[in-house]
Amino acid sequence: MISSQEAEFYKENGYLLVRGVFSPDEVEQMRHAVERTIQKAAAAKFDDNHAWQGDFIPADELKKLVLKGFHDLQFHDASFTRAVAHPNMVAVLKQLIGPNVQLHHTKMLVKPPEKGAAFPMHQDYPYFPHANHSMLAASVHLDNADEENGCLRVIPGSHKEGPLPHVGRHYLNHKEYPIDLGTAQPAQAGDVLFFNYLTIHGSDVNRSTRPRRNVLFQYRDPADPPTAETHYDWGMGMMVSGEDPAYRRYEVSVAIK
Repeated sequence: MISSQEAEFYKENGYLLVRGVFSPDEVEQMRHAVERTIQKAAAAKFDDNHAWQGDFIPADELKKLVLKGFHDLQFHDASFTRAVAHPNMVAVLKQLIGPNVQLHHTKMLVKPPEKGAAFPMHQDYPYFPHANHSMLAASVHLDNADEENGCLRVIPGSHKEGPLPHVGRHYLNHKEYPIDLGTAQPAQAGDVLFFNYLTIHGSDVNRSTRPRRNVLFQYRDPADPPTAETHYDWGMGMMVSGEDPAYRRYEVSVAIK
């Protein structure tokens, strides 16, 4: 799915945008699933606003912004189950992680038109630190994304800095790392942006009349152990390529060991 040069680009820069991983029909299935999940969550009174709080945006603007976020997508719709182990995804993951690839968790991130909340610059590392830093995110674009509707931004090579101190484990000092410091990653629906969990990334507010719907799949090498029990989702542990070299019990109450 990707060339050796692209794999080397990921190694050096900490990210890689891969075009056309999902077909238009597969994208449409996931779009429908996203909308149905939001509708069902609202009906069940679980329709929370997950917009990040902080001083990176003026308070009067921040209170108007909305971000819809739900975890464990594969438990809500089979289109996501197919997506996390899609042959095109697995082909890329094997080159970026290795022969053994394990799903860590899934979530959706929906920025509504004109009020979609920003993501301040941050690393994913503080949320689920691992010993060997094999963890990466695969951000699946369900809409065309550009700077107007808050496309993702990354700082190339920032993964080489290692773990950085975050404000309340959530985001980096926004004065030192403003959102516009990142390199914009415009993408088309069906494209996937892969980035290491140490790569600094974020996105601006959706100021367009278009939604920006992404689903995010986090993967790791199963031999890369977590260094702290900071995150647990029901769906953790599913193998999408190869095998888990160790036998372990998967329990609801504790993180995978």
